[in-house]
Amino acid sequence: MSTDYLKTLSYLSIHLTIGFSVAYALTGSASVAGGIALIEPCINAVAFFFHEKAWRGEFRLGELRRAISA
Repeated sequence: MSTDYLKTLSYLSIHLTIGFSVAYALTGSASVAGGIALIEPCINAVAFFFHEKAWRGEFRLGELRRAISA
């Protein structure tokens, strides 16, 4: 598994923990906190993965379109 994938999974696990904790502290509801903790960080992790690749110049516009539609 590449470093990008491992880094993304590590980031996701930390983000899930923090997201749940903050949402639970604000709402007092484990189910609401769980929903928030699962949805937002998952989207954020995907965005982070592509953000890293873009910063390294690994994407050309056509490649980015193909990656998003895949």
